[in-house]
Amino acid sequence: MAERPIQDFVEPFGRTCWGCGQQNAHGFRIRSFWRGEEAVCTWRPEPHHNAAPGVLNGGVIATLMDCHCACVAISAAYRAEGREMGSHPAIVMVTGSLHVDYLRPTPMDGAVELRARVKEITARKAVLTCALLAGGIETARGEVVMVRARPA
Repeated sequence: MAERPIQDFVEPFGRTCWGCGQQNAHGFRIRSFWRGEEAVCTWRPEPHHNAAPGVLNGGVIATLMDCHCACVAISAAYRAEGREMGSHPAIVMVTGSLHVDYLRPTPMDGAVELRARVKEITARKAVLTCALLAGGIETARGEVVMVRARPA
């Protein structure tokens, strides 16, 4: 059986979120996987994701980082509590802050890769670093703070 992406276990927004929702027909539908202590996501932009001809839009980059890190933070919180992903009560994390440094234009002629690591995790928040690479070259990096939301 193939490995399932983190997004398969994320509730409740994991289905419909614009960035990571697998059932959102207009979304990015990112898929993230743990690779040791790092979570990796490969995603291919479409022509309408451009900022200028052949250059990926900065807002798209920020959204990719935000959604990738949200899912990774939720997964890391389950791990920290010694729980199975998707077990109840569901863990929900929302963005507390997002900082992105754009290092160089991101070309759109191939897939981009996101690589996130958990820098800090507590019962209430997770701090993650994230790099976006195109053709193996880092074009943006960010730090994301995810805050645990209270169950509805």
